[in-house]
Amino acid sequence: MPRTTKQSRTSRAVRERDPVSVKRPSTEQAETLEIYDTTLRDGAQAEDVSFSAEDKVLIAQKLDSLGVHFIEGGWPGANPKDIEFFRMIKTIPLKHADVIAFGSTRKASNTVRKDPNLHALLGADTKIITLFGKTWSLHVTDALGISLHKNLELIGDSIAYLRGKGRHVFYDAEHFFDGYKTNPDYALSTIRKAVESGAERVILCDTNGGAMPWEIREICGVVQRECGVPLGIHAHNDCEMAVANSLVAIEMGIQQVQGTINGIGERCGNANLCSIIPNLALKMKRQALPNTLSHLKDVSGFVTEIANLMPNKHQPYVGDSAFAHKGGVHIHAVLKNAATYEHIDPARVGNRQRMLISDYGGRSGLLDKIEAYGIMLSKNHAKVDELVHTLKERESQGYQFEGAEGSFELLMRKAMGSHTSSFRLLGFRVIVEKKQEDGSLLSEATVMVQVGDAVEHTAAIGAGPVNALDHALRKALEKFYPQLREVKLLDYKVRVLAANRGTESKVRVLIESGDHKDKWGTVGVSENIIEATWQALVDSIEYKLLSKN
Repeated sequence: MPRTTKQSRTSRAVRERDPVSVKRPSTEQAETLEIYDTTLRDGAQAEDVSFSAEDKVLIAQKLDSLGVHFIEGGWPGANPKDIEFFRMIKTIPLKHADVIAFGSTRKASNTVRKDPNLHALLGADTKIITLFGKTWSLHVTDALGISLHKNLELIGDSIAYLRGKGRHVFYDAEHFFDGYKTNPDYALSTIRKAVESGAERVILCDTNGGAMPWEIREICGVVQRECGVPLGIHAHNDCEMAVANSLVAIEMGIQQVQGTINGIGERCGNANLCSIIPNLALKMKRQALPNTLSHLKDVSGFVTEIANLMPNKHQPYVGDSAFAHKGGVHIHAVLKNAATYEHIDPARVGNRQRMLISDYGGRSGLLDKIEAYGIMLSKNHAKVDELVHTLKERESQGYQFEGAEGSFELLMRKAMGSHTSSFRLLGFRVIVEKKQEDGSLLSEATVMVQVGDAVEHTAAIGAGPVNALDHALRKALEKFYPQLREVKLLDYKVRVLAANRGTESKVRVLIESGDHKDKWGTVGVSENIIEATWQALVDSIEYKLLSKN
C-alpha cells in the first residue's frame, strides 16, 4: 500500500510487519484516486432492492470489468447471504478489483478474540477489511451507551487485532462530519487512534447526508493536516449534495471516493458513481479508471436490471434522456452542432443522442427522424406538412411517441405511403369472469382477423385480459407469420389522462416489446383500456413485420 510522509511510526510498524499484496491503480495513478464501490452493501440497503448472492457475484464481475479498485461485498456478520457471496466470489477471478468485507468494531462487552463480528470478517477471507466505528460523541454516549474513552479502545484494539491477522484495514469514520461539527477534538482523536492501530485508509463519512460542500472543504482541510494516511470520502444524498461533496473532497486531495452505481442506497441514496466517474474524467481531468468510460451506461443498466428497478431516464450521463432533445429550437441547433446543447459527446459514456418526436419538435427534428429511417425529403415537401399535422393531432388526443418510436415509424411510413397493414381486424371480444367471491378470475379473449383472403378466428385464455388478448392475436397470426414467435411483451404501462373525468378518462397504454436482437415501444390511446391496449399490441406486431425486421 502507498504511504505518505506523515505516517506515524506506530502505524508504519504495524503495516510493515506483514505486507499483503493488494491490487493497486497504475503507478501514475497510485497517489491520485481510488474508486470504491459499495453497491453490494450500502446500495443493497435501498428500499425495493434485494440482491441474492448470485446477483452480487454478477454485479461484482461487471464492476470489475469497469475497472473499479475496490468492491465492498457486504457485511458477513450480518446475514448468511453475504457469507455465501464471499464464499462464491473467491472462485471468480477478478482483473482489477479487490473485494472487501465490511463490519463494525467489536462490542464493548466482548474481547476481540471473542467478538463474533470480527471473526465473521476474518472468515470472509478478504485481503482488506473496512471497519466502521463511532466518531460522533452523540452516538458513543446515546447509541452505544459507553464512555468516549471506551470507544477509542474499541477502535484501537479492533483494528490492531485484524492487522495482527494479516489484513489490511480501512477505517470508516461513521458520522464524521456531524461528529466534527459537534466535538472536533474527539472526532479527530478517533482518527488518530485508528491510524496508530494500523488503519491504512481513513474514510470520512457524511452518514446522515446533511453536510454542505463548503463544510466538506473546510473539514477535509483540517483532517489532512492531522491524519497520516490517505483519506476517503463516503457521502449520502439526503440534501442532494453527495456527488458535489465527493468532488469537493477530491479537489481537496482526498484519495479514495466511495459510492454506488446509480446512487442507490438507504433513504435518499449514496453518492452516484455514474456521475462521479465521468465528472472526474471529463470535467476535472482526473482519470481514475482504465479506458472503460464508454461502458458506464451498460454497467448502470445492468445494475438497474439485476436490482429489478425502473431505470431513471433523467439520470445525468447514463439516463436515456440525458442527451434527448425535444424543443424545436434545441433540435435545430443540435443538428448543426451538438455542442450547442450537449456538454459532452454522449458516446464517451456509452450513451447516444436522441431526437424526441413531439409537437414541440418542429420540422428539423422530424426531418432528422425521417432520414434516420432512410427516407429523404426536402423541408418543404407536402408529406412533411401532412405528417406534422397528423403528429400534432395525435398528441392532442393523448398519444405520446417519445417512448413509442415503433408506433411513430409506422405512422410515418403510412403517411409516406410505404406501409400496408399485414392483417385486418374483423373483431375481438374479451371476457373476464369470476364465479365465486374467493375464486380466481378467468380472462378469455376471442379474435377474428383477415390475412389476405384467409380469415382466422381464435380464442385464448391468459393471466389477465391483456395477456389473453395478446395470446389470442398471436395465435391467429403465427401460422402466417412464424417470426412472431420471437416477440415477447417486455413492459406494459398505463397512464390515466385528464383524471378529472374519473373512470371515463382516456388512458394511454405504452408497450415495450422485443425479440432476440431488438426492442421497440408502441402506444395506444382510448377511453377503453382494452381498446388502447389493442392499438399498442397491433403496432407492436406490425413493427415486427416490417421488412427490415
